[in-house]
Amino acid sequence: MGGKTARRRVLRVSVGDPAEQRADLLAVEEPLEIRIDDTPLTVTMRTPGDDIDLAAGFLYTEGLLASLDDVHEIRMCDENVAAVTAKPGVTLAPSRRQFVTTSACGVCGKDSIEAIRVRSRFDVAADPGRVDPAVLAGLPGRLREAQRVFASTGGLHAAGLFTSAGELLVLREDVGRHNAVDKIAGWALRTGRLPLRGCVLMVSGRTSFELVQKAVMIGVPVLAAVSAPSSLAAELAEETGLTLVGFLRGTTMNVYAGSARILASS
Repeated sequence: MGGKTARRRVLRVSVGDPAEQRADLLAVEEPLEIRIDDTPLTVTMRTPGDDIDLAAGFLYTEGLLASLDDVHEIRMCDENVAAVTAKPGVTLAPSRRQFVTTSACGVCGKDSIEAIRVRSRFDVAADPGRVDPAVLAGLPGRLREAQRVFASTGGLHAAGLFTSAGELLVLREDVGRHNAVDKIAGWALRTGRLPLRGCVLMVSGRTSFELVQKAVMIGVPVLAAVSAPSSLAAELAEETGLTLVGFLRGTTMNVYAGSARILASS
């Protein structure tokens, strides 16, 4: 397909009114295969676009890639295959984990919780950044305003990277939350912005263990979402010193870990 949206005929049903055929836009979901030195590593279901960032971000947040210095190139072999070539003498060896990913959850299929505890190179707990609750309250609206594909389909998740003052640095959309975050991770890696000190990562939907892990891997001190985190996500945030905010709706929010970074009056 290649695009981010696809048109489909639907039957529009409204109680009390005649049904009618009409065109509808859907978010595209297609497989992306990531290969390392011609060896298939994983296949993830994603929305096409920013695929090189997605491949780079996935390898980095999964701990398979330490820096771009290890990579000769990342290129698209075709529209659904990202080929990563290591530099001579460098082995980007997969870990013992099995990467079976979907657009719903990148953790699915991994052997155990301990198997996905990848340690970050960055000390998130040491990040002195703080953020005003009023700034956090404005982020969901700014995220929605910037979601171009969501506006036409209603079917995509988004991840946005903001400064502590609320300035949007980059936004990525995908059918999978973890893919949207990996696209931001790849963007940050390829533009030399890691670690993302003093930034806020805002995601749509709920917060899983894996999203917390990815935030810690790229050095983001604050992760916020419009819905709840899982219990394991909150535990990992507490363990790593990440500030985790959930149920960010209107002027209210819950801080599940790292409350010292929130400039709230007691």
